[in-house]
Amino acid sequence: MKRFALLLSLVGLASSSSAADTYTKTKYPIVLVHGMAGFDSLLGVYDYFYGIGSELRSGGAKVYVVDVSAVNSTELRGEQLIEELDDIRALTGFTKFNLIGHSQGGLTSRYVAAVRPDLVASVTTVGTPHRGSAVADAINAGAPPGSPQNELLAGLVETLGLFVAFLSSNADPQDALGALGSLTTSGATDFNRRFPQGMPTSSCGAGPATVNGIRYYSMGGTWVATNFLDASDPMLTSASLFFGFTRNDGLVSECSSKWGTVTRSDYPWNHLDEVNQVAGLRGLFTPSPASVFRSQANRLKGLGL
Repeated sequence: MKRFALLLSLVGLASSSSAADTYTKTKYPIVLVHGMAGFDSLLGVYDYFYGIGSELRSGGAKVYVVDVSAVNSTELRGEQLIEELDDIRALTGFTKFNLIGHSQGGLTSRYVAAVRPDLVASVTTVGTPHRGSAVADAINAGAPPGSPQNELLAGLVETLGLFVAFLSSNADPQDALGALGSLTTSGATDFNRRFPQGMPTSSCGAGPATVNGIRYYSMGGTWVATNFLDASDPMLTSASLFFGFTRNDGLVSECSSKWGTVTRSDYPWNHLDEVNQVAGLRGLFTPSPASVFRSQANRLKGLGL
């Protein structure tokens, strides 16, 4: 079974952390959770969190990279994440985890923190559409539920999800309409009503730092076209038009990315730069995403997490 084999390999990776550097050596392991259309690694060689896992491990952190459905609802992805965390706990004896989720992975992590708080020490979200995405709203408006366009779109997105799942050896189910529903403004509003832990107290502010003993952090970017060599930049630039004059990373607005303690919401990154994609390409003289993840791990370490 792929998930079990992956966990065993990750245990080996985690135990090989450098003993000399303890900058990122948190009490609880760090678990990286990918976003929509994401993966742990493609063909076992190309990581979604490009170069970030190794950077964290080099500072002493125990790191696990999970692989949930590439395309599905936040709740179903959350249940898959719970299953993976329970597996890791059974294999290693760790009782809690520091979840770091990108994009929909942040919502997935929040779901787990809400329904299984016993498993979570902290949640850090990166470029997460906590209040929904204007891009998802536009897609939903252009292809309303039940329309032929909606069915065609669902088929195309699910095909993409199945292809990504094939390359990452993931057998989890795909549901494009479930994913889209989770990422619209109305879907996010309903999700936040049911799982409000860490919700900002204003429309574009920070939320409580700690809820039920779990620390909540968020960060995000506000640049779109960052490197002319990056083939993803034109796509993100086009998507950013749906936000009008609102600052965004190409898929998520700055205000939507805020949750809990906001470490920084205006990094000079676009949505893929936030996880060091594509292949580490980003703007010149901009902060290294891997270094920012290291700093967050050190922050958690300082809190005894």
